[in-house]
Amino acid sequence: QVQLVESGGGSVQPGGSLRLSCAASRNIFGIYDMGWYRQAPGKQRELVATITSPGSIYYADSVKGRFTISRDNAKNTVWLQMNSPRPEDTAVYYCNARRIDGPGEYWGQGTQVTVSS
Repeated sequence: QVQLVESGGGSVQPGGSLRLSCAASRNIFGIYDMGWYRQAPGKQRELVATITSPGSIYYADSVKGRFTISRDNAKNTVWLQMNSPRPEDTAVYYCNARRIDGPGEYWGQGTQVTVSS
């Protein structure tokens, strides 16, 4: 079993910055791809960014150029740096870990991000 604990959410003004962290309870980064998803009120959960075990990165078009995903395998932590956030980025952000060699997926509890002036 793996626990993912997010932190760093809160309120931020448009154009500001915020960094989300996701800490895994044990060393999984060698066999799990990591990602950030978000869910706004009344909308489906959507993919924001992923970083694979070898380090390949994908961003949703809506955040490309503004958000940066990174990981530190030694610290069992993945981050999402949110620069120039917009009101439409307001959502609950979830950390995700997906095993690369078979079934196995974990979710964090979510952290609220509110972008408002």
